[in-house]
Amino acid sequence: MNDSTVLDAPAGGGPVGPPPDRVDVIRKSILAKLTYVVGKNPATASERDWFIATAHAVRDHMVDPWIASSRATYAEGRKRVYYLSLEFLIGRLLFDTLGNLGLTDTVRSALGDLGVDLDKLRTVEPDAALGNGGLGRLAACFIESMATLSIPAYGYGIRYDHGLFRQVIKGGWQQEYPEDWLSFGYPWQFERPEVTYDIAFGGSVEAVAWPGGATRYVWHPAETIEAVAYDTPVVGWRGRHVNTLRLWSARAMDPLRLDAFNQGDHVGALVEQVKAEAISKVLYPSDATPAGQELRLRQEYFFASASLQDLIYRHTRTYGDIRSLPDKVAIQLNDTHPAIAVAELMRILVDLKDISWDEAWDITRRTFAYTNHTLMPEALETWPVPLMERMLPRHMQIIYLINAYHLEAVRKDFPQDPDSFLSSVSIIEENHGRRVKMGHLAFIGSHSVNGVSALHSDLMKVTVFRDLHRLHPERINNKTNGITFRRWLYQSNPGLTRALVDICGPRVLDDPAALGALADRATEAAVQQRLEQIKHDNKIALARLIRDRMETRVNPSALFDVQIKRIHEYKRQLLNILETIALYQAMRAQPHRDWAPRVKIFAGKAAASYHIAKLTIKLANDVAAVVNSDPMVRDLLKVVFMPNYNVSLAETIIPAADLSEQISTAGMEASGTGNMKLALNGALTIGTLDGANVEIRDHVGDDNIFIFGLTTDQVAETRARGNWAEAAIGNSPLLSDVLAAIEGGFFSPGEKDRFRDLTGNLRYHDHFLVTADFDSYFAAQRRVDAKWADKRAWWASSAINTAKVGWFSSDRTIAEYARDIWDVPVRPIA
Repeated sequence: MNDSTVLDAPAGGGPVGPPPDRVDVIRKSILAKLTYVVGKNPATASERDWFIATAHAVRDHMVDPWIASSRATYAEGRKRVYYLSLEFLIGRLLFDTLGNLGLTDTVRSALGDLGVDLDKLRTVEPDAALGNGGLGRLAACFIESMATLSIPAYGYGIRYDHGLFRQVIKGGWQQEYPEDWLSFGYPWQFERPEVTYDIAFGGSVEAVAWPGGATRYVWHPAETIEAVAYDTPVVGWRGRHVNTLRLWSARAMDPLRLDAFNQGDHVGALVEQVKAEAISKVLYPSDATPAGQELRLRQEYFFASASLQDLIYRHTRTYGDIRSLPDKVAIQLNDTHPAIAVAELMRILVDLKDISWDEAWDITRRTFAYTNHTLMPEALETWPVPLMERMLPRHMQIIYLINAYHLEAVRKDFPQDPDSFLSSVSIIEENHGRRVKMGHLAFIGSHSVNGVSALHSDLMKVTVFRDLHRLHPERINNKTNGITFRRWLYQSNPGLTRALVDICGPRVLDDPAALGALADRATEAAVQQRLEQIKHDNKIALARLIRDRMETRVNPSALFDVQIKRIHEYKRQLLNILETIALYQAMRAQPHRDWAPRVKIFAGKAAASYHIAKLTIKLANDVAAVVNSDPMVRDLLKVVFMPNYNVSLAETIIPAADLSEQISTAGMEASGTGNMKLALNGALTIGTLDGANVEIRDHVGDDNIFIFGLTTDQVAETRARGNWAEAAIGNSPLLSDVLAAIEGGFFSPGEKDRFRDLTGNLRYHDHFLVTADFDSYFAAQRRVDAKWADKRAWWASSAINTAKVGWFSSDRTIAEYARDIWDVPVRPIA
């Protein structure tokens, strides 16, 4: 991955080398940073020192366009977009920034003159631990696309000290350790100690009589902490526009109780600091305990309140009147995590800005838009009313009033409907302990509610928001997710990028639609041979990484079968493992059959308290231990679970993948973006008709994807019948044998019942229909084998996948948000 000349090409032009004088400027800048920022001389500098010096030198090239972009936004009075997300999985930024600025070869040459390898520095940079999976990576792609399209935007989130966790596999079990990504500093960010906001919790609310008979409500909080801003510039393609990712860190108002310290209570003196800073310590603290629930709510309100205070300050400083907020500001809520912002904005407008309720509500709804990311009711956040009343008493009053007006309108418009309908559309859940439904709050408080794939958006209307859709049939719309090709093709797969420029022309770097030209040449032998060689080179690189990290040797000529995503029952890693066992058993039974060699590659984290997901990881590792040590299967089958999945690991796995596993239960995956990244890099998809798989199939064609399993309607019908697992297992000798092997302790000698909870779920509570889809999945995998044996057919399909997924660019997605939801203009590169 060390030839990136193509990324330094000017728009519309061919590859060029870096000018010598530019190389000299960069070299001198890096040496200056090494001396005056790092405090080292070249003779003693480590690779980390060189990385920090290089990052600071590159950062200097971001600042001028960053300031210029901000000035232009103010001068033109442009509307700003604010994207609120609890996650921003931005990954490593060095190569991403170099590519977007067109500096990759320049910096490579400058460092080469100093005896430093740029590619080695790439591995030194830590992954920013600011997210977990698809939600956070989507937010990162979107904020970059907003910059590429010159949309003035801020991303708002939390600056986690330790992120989710660093996953370590010991004895096959997942163990969690703090992620230490900030331990050596983070050169891309700018601390803004002057940008702080007070965030309040608890206390009481006082009703105060106001002149003229009105009543004002004054919140007297019991606790106040500070949110401190840290800014990271986000550079768009060609460096034309730079936006800001502003992350908040929590700080105690009084970090040390000096009186307690002086009295000898050295630990107690720090209690308030520890409590405050816990808010920005880790992503998704476990909510299995009341204390964990409280911390999650504190996190969500903390970043929502700080972000609203910040954007309102910016707006009123520029435009004066808060009433113009919807005309100059669009706020996108990425999932329900920031939904409390609806109540917070109402509090600010009514309590602090003295705006009438009706006008404040109009401003709020016109300003907010909400993106839903799940069809699982249990994944739509709800908070116990007693917790809300204790932690955010004024907000709970406001939510009650929002709900009262909302239900009053429902009764007026639907007078004949039963109370069950009112209960369904209410923000307050009354049936199983009183809880605030944050998805309902976000829906009611927004002018737009979008799903993230065509299927998902349609299902929202008949599932989680069925009755709210009846009230507001115009509100739900679709914005199919996308990915930034700058990261997931140009940076991750420069060999393929070079080939695409040669085949499709340099316009492909600026216009993903230009990928379509590859389809016309998909059957040419020379094109196929080139694509196969690029893939093989990428597989060698991944095989080397697997050898170094896992001490397992895999065959780069085998089919690399990849499932990389958060470990969850609905994503059905277990289905993949069961098929792996069935394939292993078949290979042992028929060792001389002409099997297609496979490497099964898994990666992903399980939530720390998610027992079944962690047990699935253990089973994958136990199966790997048995399969990889069995001489009967030799190189025909290998199984690898790669620990601590993150963006950087994905950048190595995805270009090497031949087969993309997208096998969630139909109707459960909102969209997916891994499916897009893998298809863009030439992997063929095996999957259900779920999420964006449906649209990928529509683009690449039935012959270039492997679809299996029940459809969404069939899933509902099967669940309604009951006893599907018993019937599926009874009718499948393959599946019966696989379960017997697991339950008999073949993969857990000495602990026969280790996976009892997994197999018990499959036999008696198979909510995600693993058993019902097993035979169809196994058959689809044999179709994969047959196609793999026909190399011309395989590489034609691979080329068509790359050629036909240009539509899944996040630039297209963001342009649709801008046009249909935010009402802001875009300035396309192409």
